[in-house]
Amino acid sequence: MDRVTRWLTEPVPKGRIAAFRTLVYLFVAADITIFTGWVRAHAGVPGDLYRPLYLARVLHLPVPTRVLVLTIFWTLLAAALAAATGRAHRLLGWPVFLLYLEWMIIAMSYGKVDHDRFGLLVALAVLPTAGRARHGDPTLTERGGWALRMTQFGAIATYFLAAWAKLRFGGIAWLTGATLTRAVVRRGTVLADQLVKIPNLMVISQFGIMAFELLSPLILFLPRKWQLRAVAACYAFHVMVMATITISFLPHQVAMASFLPLERVRPVEWVRRWRQPAAGGRIAQAAVPPGRRWRLRATQR
Repeated sequence: MDRVTRWLTEPVPKGRIAAFRTLVYLFVAADITIFTGWVRAHAGVPGDLYRPLYLARVLHLPVPTRVLVLTIFWTLLAAALAAATGRAHRLLGWPVFLLYLEWMIIAMSYGKVDHDRFGLLVALAVLPTAGRARHGDPTLTERGGWALRMTQFGAIATYFLAAWAKLRFGGIAWLTGATLTRAVVRRGTVLADQLVKIPNLMVISQFGIMAFELLSPLILFLPRKWQLRAVAACYAFHVMVMATITISFLPHQVAMASFLPLERVRPVEWVRRWRQPAAGGRIAQAAVPPGRRWRLRATQR
């Protein structure tokens, strides 16, 4: 049990938590304004069309109205942008999670239920428990490690449960039928139109996807170097899916970033370093007497 506990709470740099937190909350703000902005249209949909998800029925959530939908949108947008700064991680983090959960319930209670947001919802649920974190801080934190591990579980479960759903509802026909061919016909790109002409490629791809999803839990236990390579392969898989049938899985890819060494991504520091040499050059030039500056410029040319 001690080994399991150490693995579940494997320490990570606080800088990684800060970077992941900023990424997640900025994506939430982008998601509700760009990718799922259509949810605001539900404000004008008749309540008779509302078919609440199981969770909404258990919690007795109200039927969405114009006031409710717009209030959730503006409150969630403001809270997510504020939470992206890393300040008041509990005070802002919990409302963002609850509001985004309700946003997803409203989005998915009128038809198809997407499965690419489970890992993101797990991330929103655990980030408020990760503690304070500043960008670039190398201090290790077990609380942050637990939060990232739970997010990783959610992201990997998305793959494995997708395979289980395929076998449960589609059976062996999902593997041997025209599943991908139908997807290409419905929403394929020029690249997909060329690939579908290759004999048996779509069926082989279906077997490959099923194997990949069923074996995805192994990613959690790989050595760090191979784990990063496996995660890179996951991103490459999603790039291919987007290039062929235009399905992005962006929320899931954000959750998969919990595997990455995000503490190395420090754009603010990069900008500062880029500006410092320029500023130093201006200071050095200002120190040259005016009468000699033309000689300095001529030498530089």
